[in-house]
Amino acid sequence: MSKRDIIVVGASAGGVTALTQLVKSLPEKLTASVFVVLHIPASSPSNLPAILSRAGLLHAIHPKDGELVKPGRIYVASPDHHMLLEGNRVLIKKGPEENRFRPSIDALFRSAAYTYGPRVIGVVLSGLLNDGTSGLWSVKRLGGITIIQEPEDADYPSMPLNVLEYVKVDYILPASNIGALLDKLTKEKASKKPRISKKEMASLKMEVIISKQDNAFAMGIMNEGELTPFTCPECHGVLVRLLEGRFIRFRCHTGHAYTASSLLADLSKSVEETLWQAMRGLEETTLLLVQIGKHFKKQGKKGAAEIFNKKAYMTTKRARVIHDSVFKQELLSEDLRHVKSETKKGRKNSHK
Repeated sequence: MSKRDIIVVGASAGGVTALTQLVKSLPEKLTASVFVVLHIPASSPSNLPAILSRAGLLHAIHPKDGELVKPGRIYVASPDHHMLLEGNRVLIKKGPEENRFRPSIDALFRSAAYTYGPRVIGVVLSGLLNDGTSGLWSVKRLGGITIIQEPEDADYPSMPLNVLEYVKVDYILPASNIGALLDKLTKEKASKKPRISKKEMASLKMEVIISKQDNAFAMGIMNEGELTPFTCPECHGVLVRLLEGRFIRFRCHTGHAYTASSLLADLSKSVEETLWQAMRGLEETTLLLVQIGKHFKKQGKKGAAEIFNKKAYMTTKRARVIHDSVFKQELLSEDLRHVKSETKKGRKNSHK
């Protein structure tokens, strides 16, 4: 029977600290391979391999597309590219974004679960929103082991808290204790692969392929879920609603994917941007009306000038209403329900 030799780790805000604590306690002769996704801006260079190499005994790298998987090595996803697993190789692909992220934690976790099943150990660390929940659900569904950072130990507990709501997690630990647990688990035999329907495996395979190349429509993604009235914030394509247990996700026909929380965050951000554009348009209209009014005044056409000045005044008042609305607009997500726990943690840390 196979051993657990594939470790996938996802982190976002506050993740560098958590990751360095985790790798610090990994042994030099770890018999598993470690794959890490950390959310960073697409345009930023990543120094994470160097940081993790200095923090522990294992060598960390940005793998090349098609690179062979080796034990005792840490593979870090490159900026603006998904890192996926297929056979005994690492794939580096620029597939459609998930939750506006590339690399995506979910994409890595799903590909690992599909390829290796019970040999996988999935770990979700500090971060905002809920990238990682869907992927860890897939790891669990296909017989893998699931671990999250103790929310009270995380700088940003939303990602671990979201996992807890939808996945029956095997272990909850501070980041500094996870490395030792991973060493122990990799020495154990993996469990038997659970029975999964052909339809479910086909759906998972489709999502893994979508992450590799943007052909979701041709593959029939629109038949995998329920059509919704919502459109993709990135490409404005129609979104279909997908269910994983109780967890709701969305995909558009070009392949972009969202959780309900990330979709809500993007839609509320879009509303704010639209309000700013409307305010800008009204203010530009006011400027033009004033210019026309001045033009008529110079020509001695006081009546015409007064008409345009009045219109400018009315437009300014409408712009003010939108201005006030902009500053009342909230950026929303499901993380709202975690605000209390984060606030309490912040107060607790302030007394240290």
